[in-house]
Amino acid sequence: MNRIFVFTSRETTSRDTLCGLVLCAVMLVSGCGYNLVGRASNIPPDIQQIYVESLVNQTQRAQVEQILTQAILDELVTRRRFTVSSNATGVDAILRGTVLTFDVRPVTFDSDGLADNFEIAITADMRFERQPPPGSDEGEVIWSNARYIFRQDYPLAPGDSAYFDRENLAITETSVRFAETMVTDLLEGF
Repeated sequence: MNRIFVFTSRETTSRDTLCGLVLCAVMLVSGCGYNLVGRASNIPPDIQQIYVESLVNQTQRAQVEQILTQAILDELVTRRRFTVSSNATGVDAILRGTVLTFDVRPVTFDSDGLADNFEIAITADMRFERQPPPGSDEGEVIWSNARYIFRQDYPLAPGDSAYFDRENLAITETSVRFAETMVTDLLEGF
């Protein structure tokens, strides 16, 4: 019985082990279905033209549905995945939604006990469905989230006592982030 002994230096073994681990990691990641954010799509390719209905507002905050609807429209136009139509006639799909809750809460306080950072929390019921067939009110649901929750903090500048004047600006800024995340979730199926 012949035995062969191979002696390697510790440096060679460490380098080979490291190369093997890197190779395994590359093989695992390449075959697992990961995509760059914004590149995947859960939407059937035949959906090309869509209509966005004005969101329904079930909150006490006036105009929040208008601000959010406009932000969603702007985000969809920016993404260029769909042609956004100004009416529901002849489109492939419709995006509908209802703003269920809109809350503004203080998060942190300054040394005088005044709030200096607030959180806006929005809950919406969102549905993306194929154009309903004639005689029907609802089409095939492609994506939906009955409790789409979005939260974002916004700071209140020191000495800025005009809270309600800043609230409109904060809602507008928050609506942009809401639209970005909602459209990403819609397109990627989250």
